[in-house]
Amino acid sequence: MGVAMARAEHKETIGPAARMAAAIAKRLRLKKGLTQTQLGKLTGYTGAAISAMERLIYAISDDMLVQLERVLADGTGIFEEMRELVRMEKLPEQFRDYAAIEKKAVALWLYANHVVHGLFQTEAYARALIAGGHPVPTDERVEELVAARMDRKSLFDRKPVCEIELILDESVLRRPIGSEEIMREQLVYLAECARRRNVTLHVLSMEAGLRDEYAGARGEMNVLETPAHDRVVYLEIQDESLLLSDVGKVSTYMQRYAKIRAQALDPRESLGLIEELAGVRR
Repeated sequence: MGVAMARAEHKETIGPAARMAAAIAKRLRLKKGLTQTQLGKLTGYTGAAISAMERLIYAISDDMLVQLERVLADGTGIFEEMRELVRMEKLPEQFRDYAAIEKKAVALWLYANHVVHGLFQTEAYARALIAGGHPVPTDERVEELVAARMDRKSLFDRKPVCEIELILDESVLRRPIGSEEIMREQLVYLAECARRRNVTLHVLSMEAGLRDEYAGARGEMNVLETPAHDRVVYLEIQDESLLLSDVGKVSTYMQRYAKIRAQALDPRESLGLIEELAGVRR
């Protein structure tokens, strides 16, 4: 009874793109006269996995789409085109609109004061963070979210280049997530990111407030510039989100961001602190 209910609930969460991909896969399989077991052998999956995909027990994975493109698509590219749509569906609903804009952004200005910004998280850090959330996610959902978060990293190497600036509150660097080793790996990765030519990283010192100036008190923000050179602000708290494009409001957030940056350590000092905490100070 419990397993059946869980499967029914999961089926309801599968988005239209994943449903369409499953339907097309079944139709093409039947057209080629293949059983589920035969298709499984050709794609590297079991017949049971193919059956679960077709019956929408589980959402189709990115790797399965790649294999279906190879075996069933006959060069049409249909499953390849659906990969991005299916990946977007696996993101939290409140994040999808921002994710689509982020992917095409020409510049990002980010401020994070609780945990490392998602774009800069290692896989192990992201997994520990997501798995420890509430409501408690299933193991499958954890892996979906981790994969989606890692996929965003293509922005670092995209052409045309996206200029990315991140301000991290020092408390983020000192708050261990997962384990000491996971946190050290995360700090090392942040240092590597800071050395990228298209990344500028600042740390807002724990002592910033001692000078009666702490512009970061109102929480995290993401500001991005679109290819049309419009700027939008994305805010998220407790699984609720807000995407702002009003010029006046965006201007206020940009001014606040500039104030936070002015109070933060410069990039060289910031990198030195991260390396010191990671135990890799040069």
